[in-house]
Amino acid sequence: MNIKKWEVNKVNRERAAYIMKKYGVASLPAVLLEGKNFEDDSEILEFLSEAPNFSDPFLIKDMEKAVDRIDRALNDSEKICVYGDYDADGVTSSAVLFSYLESVGADVFYYIPDRETEGYGLNVGAVEKLRSMDTDLIITVDNGISAYKEVELANSLGMDVIVTDHHAVPEKMPNAKAILNPHRSDDGSPYKEFSGVGVVFKLIMALEKDGLSVEELLDLYSDLCALGTIADVVSLTGENRMLVREGLKRLNNDTRPGLAALREKLGLSEKYISSTSVAFNIAPKINACGRLGSANRAVELFLTEDFSHARIRADELMEENDARKELETEILSQAVKRIESDPDIKNRRILIVDGKDWHPGVIGIAAARLKDLYGKPAVVISCSNGVGKGSGRSIEGYALCDAIAYCKDLLTVFGGHPMAAGLSLPEFNIPEFREKMNEYAYMLEEKYFPTLRISCALNPAKLNIDMALSLPCLEPFGTDNPSPLFGLFDVELKRIVPLSGGKHIKIFVSKNSPEIPILFFGVTPEEFPYETGDMINAAVTLGVNEFNGNRELNLYGKDICFSKVDYERLLESKRVCDDYMAGVDLTDQMRSELAVTRDDFAVVYRFLKSHNGFEYLPDVLYYRLSDQNISLGKLMLVLEAMKQLGLVEINSTPVKMNIKMIENPPKVNILSAPILTKLV
Repeated sequence: MNIKKWEVNKVNRERAAYIMKKYGVASLPAVLLEGKNFEDDSEILEFLSEAPNFSDPFLIKDMEKAVDRIDRALNDSEKICVYGDYDADGVTSSAVLFSYLESVGADVFYYIPDRETEGYGLNVGAVEKLRSMDTDLIITVDNGISAYKEVELANSLGMDVIVTDHHAVPEKMPNAKAILNPHRSDDGSPYKEFSGVGVVFKLIMALEKDGLSVEELLDLYSDLCALGTIADVVSLTGENRMLVREGLKRLNNDTRPGLAALREKLGLSEKYISSTSVAFNIAPKINACGRLGSANRAVELFLTEDFSHARIRADELMEENDARKELETEILSQAVKRIESDPDIKNRRILIVDGKDWHPGVIGIAAARLKDLYGKPAVVISCSNGVGKGSGRSIEGYALCDAIAYCKDLLTVFGGHPMAAGLSLPEFNIPEFREKMNEYAYMLEEKYFPTLRISCALNPAKLNIDMALSLPCLEPFGTDNPSPLFGLFDVELKRIVPLSGGKHIKIFVSKNSPEIPILFFGVTPEEFPYETGDMINAAVTLGVNEFNGNRELNLYGKDICFSKVDYERLLESKRVCDDYMAGVDLTDQMRSELAVTRDDFAVVYRFLKSHNGFEYLPDVLYYRLSDQNISLGKLMLVLEAMKQLGLVEINSTPVKMNIKMIENPPKVNILSAPILTKLV
């Protein structure tokens, strides 16, 4: 568990009491609604309303043009291609639009580009292939807004193109018959945060202006719309929230054989499917087939009416996901080894790690894992035939897309948004790219540290099951409406109990109350750095466990830290040390932060000697030394100096540091360590 800065929402109790009384919600949801900083009561009413109130689809720019062109294609029996994408949003967009057009008698087929051989979006080869198949109209879904050259080619070959997309709009848009993208500067629609499948749903609403009602369209397509919307991590507010809420109702009814078969394979047939279930259980299986093979199988899964066929496709998706996890584990292992063995990579503010022939469909997941492990923005680059393809993930407060744009002179392709981005570059440019990315990071005055946002603090003595039972009125949870995270502060750790043969743990804490159990899944007793008697803060979610007709409150641990420690100060001190180790020129104030003395050295050495070494990360050792006047940055330098002088052996991973004492160490001048002499 890496260091994070905890930020706790400040609650306006009077406002929360007003919301509780006016809207008839329980106390805890009222507190959480108050924390969302709605500007007026109408926004709260809309948030709590269960009525699907969608805006007029014709408010989207070019919607009338799109409808007219599609109607003409239907009337003239033209051949239509739904051109999709290989991720879950693109797959569901393709399935929804294809299914609709087929149901109204269109001569329609779908085309999903291959991730490895064709890449994202429209490409020249695909356009030429579609012309050879006598295609008259191409409708892109979840892509196309940047395909200027490809649309020009389609036009020259006698094909029309309608673009439906939700990505950032470039300065020069393609010359398509219609471009449906709520982010257009001239778009007049009230809601802008749709995923690709959300834009498709609005298109279908427009096409059915005199036909099926919105409720009937929701019955037919909202399950897939919910899946694509959640998977694409777009804002779960406004119309997205309505679409997902309605879709989860249908998804839980298993009316679509493909989703029923997939739920069966996942062991979820008898369980309620929430937005969290979709995000962490279902969506990754859909994405996996597009990462490693053909996403066409996922479209087939959603379209088939045959449950036996659906089971076959669901099996394939599960196998692809298993293969994806194996690849991810191998790539992550190689990346971590590279980082840990190269201080010039590890100590930088931005982690940039490259490797040979890493599967490009998995490097984005690896980047996300590295970001979580090290608490820094991370870019993973796979090199093949002299070309590097990279994928990056960022932390809150650091706009990765801006950093990559700063390096555009080194790149052949790049794009993305603040939290995630992709790029391509010549392999020989990678060292300079690493330097320039970090140059940009050092230029920023804003602080950006991994942050954990706590919705509100809870009194351990007042926890009860009604709190958990009151939360569903706030669902579905997701981006901009996260599942609430609660803080238990200044509690004493009483017991640590291994579960499932040591795969998980249950801890018991207390604060003027009976012992409270908290489950930490995927945390082993060996990895857990806390001891009974420690005063800690725990970040938890609330759940309800039902067994034999009985219900009880469950607390699920998401993070933990020591009480009374200024973690922002620790992060700042660690950053100064990392900067120094990376060769950054330090200010006098920064040098003072790292000015190690013989007394500092003696304190750390005596502790390690008395404990015969130490395990866990430096912040834990810092806490154990908390009665001493030493900063985390100084502590990290002392440990590196001891290692250089042959006094200790240190083996590090992102989650653990193992310090072993050297028997009969040499007599040394402690301040002669190379890491310290550079400070003078």
